[in-house]
Amino acid sequence: MSENYKRWYDYDPTLLKIINLLRDYQSELRSQAEVFLEKVEEQVSKEAIDRFYDMVKPINGKRWYDKDPVISKTVELLRVVPAQVQHMAAENFIKALQENGIIVEDKTEETNKNV
Repeated sequence: MSENYKRWYDYDPTLLKIINLLRDYQSELRSQAEVFLEKVEEQVSKEAIDRFYDMVKPINGKRWYDKDPVISKTVELLRVVPAQVQHMAAENFIKALQENGIIVEDKTEETNKNV
């Protein structure tokens, strides 16, 4: 990974888009994040995800995604999986949004200017 990237998700434009959408539309996308977690649970197990989250969940909760446990689990899972899984999950998330008729504005360009 290049040293030009400031955050773990900056290297992949699709992943960056999903993270920005989750940040900007947390309440609107919460149900999609729940579906994502359910699909991961089918592959891994709810107990494994809960144990993982208990290890990484914030004590202070100062990050933007720490306010909602569903969004927080989603972002933390995306953070730790391999890059190809991150990208595939981001693409599937976008596809699920489109299939459900959810159209959201992508604020990626605006967000990157403010970083």
